[in-house]
Amino acid sequence: MATSGTATTAKNGPAAWRNWAGNVSATPTRVVTPASVGELQEVVRRAAEEGLRVKAVGTGHSFTAAAATDGVLVRPQALTGILSVDRAAGTVTVAAGTVLEDLNRDLARQGLSLTNMGDIMEQTVSGATSTGTHGTGRDSASIAAQIRALELVTADGRLTTCSEKENPEVFAAARLGIGALGIVTSITFAVEPLFFLTAREEPMRFDQVASEFDQHVAENEHFEFYWFPHTGNCNTKRNNRSQGPAAPPGPVSAWVEDELLSNGLFQAVNSLGRAVPAAIPSIARLASRALSARTYTDIPYKVFTSPRRVRFVEMEYALPRERAIEALRELKAMVGRSPLRISFPVEVRTAPADDITLSTASGRDTAYIAVHMYKGTPYQAYFTAAERIFTAHGGRPHWGKVHTRDAEYLAGAYPRFGEFTALRDRLDPDRLFGNDYLRRVLGG
Repeated sequence: MATSGTATTAKNGPAAWRNWAGNVSATPTRVVTPASVGELQEVVRRAAEEGLRVKAVGTGHSFTAAAATDGVLVRPQALTGILSVDRAAGTVTVAAGTVLEDLNRDLARQGLSLTNMGDIMEQTVSGATSTGTHGTGRDSASIAAQIRALELVTADGRLTTCSEKENPEVFAAARLGIGALGIVTSITFAVEPLFFLTAREEPMRFDQVASEFDQHVAENEHFEFYWFPHTGNCNTKRNNRSQGPAAPPGPVSAWVEDELLSNGLFQAVNSLGRAVPAAIPSIARLASRALSARTYTDIPYKVFTSPRRVRFVEMEYALPRERAIEALRELKAMVGRSPLRISFPVEVRTAPADDITLSTASGRDTAYIAVHMYKGTPYQAYFTAAERIFTAHGGRPHWGKVHTRDAEYLAGAYPRFGEFTALRDRLDPDRLFGNDYLRRVLGG
């Protein structure tokens, strides 16, 4: 890829772009990697003059075509790093192309941390926030909810700054803008002094987790669990602040849990399951029984995140928290009576209500249910059946994960949907930042 605003194409024509999971591809007219905000503004102006649409793409960890384009594909990898730290205000401003792993390491070196985060670190900060990436939390919400200000280049090529006090209507929407309002160039996050988390991982039966779900959410700062389809087994994880000191898993234990079991063996098991689907239930029973309890303490990003090297396709829905366990029971019953063979666990997490216009937790306490299928395995039948259950419970699809919902459905799911589309009409009336995905989910 280029290291400046100069466009790049393959020798025999435009190069194809694929996302991380390989389920989305596009062939842009050209790819650009601006080295400055000024170069990015010029890219946007030039695209508008040529009648080409323009989209920014991070590391491709979305499972939807939110970043796909046949026009100009902008890679922000040259716009990276911490730009400023304001310890008095408790904020850090970071360039949009910064990868979360680099941000977390740099913050830790300065004795700072985000309050909450998702479980992977390979995304760019702009890609993660624009699609609503989240972890799990009783009181602390998504990464986008930790934004205190941001800058973006709008369709007229201008750089717009927004916060609660400056352009507040843009701020309310652009923290999670799905790439529809402009190209984010920098983000100011709230941060706090570095702290310790103690993680307690424990196998638990499905019925126990389901009956005690509200209790676990209330008693823990961060609670999540995984249910293994074709079994009655789950693995739970509770993260809570502690005084320390750090007591991470030993190197052998960490390698066994995070590399051998979670990646190496899991890769082999999924490959076997793809080749011999009938073996999946037996494999799932063995795998879920192999889990053991463990407790460890470390700084936040080392507890929240884990390596994810086994590729998959994912659908996730945000449900009103009080409806989640009922929906999960229905999902379990559906899998049990169907011929489906599911090798990936189902993940359940929570988030408090927030005030972001199109956040999946906007205005309501939320629980997330995520279903996965191994890369290269047919997923449509499973996802269709799961989506039917989730939508019956008022679910909102994750903007960066597989779903089939359209603007008509989403307008009913989001009370502030019209507020977002009206702002989009004002900022991008000619749909310079549009694509087929945005046309489906936001309307024409």
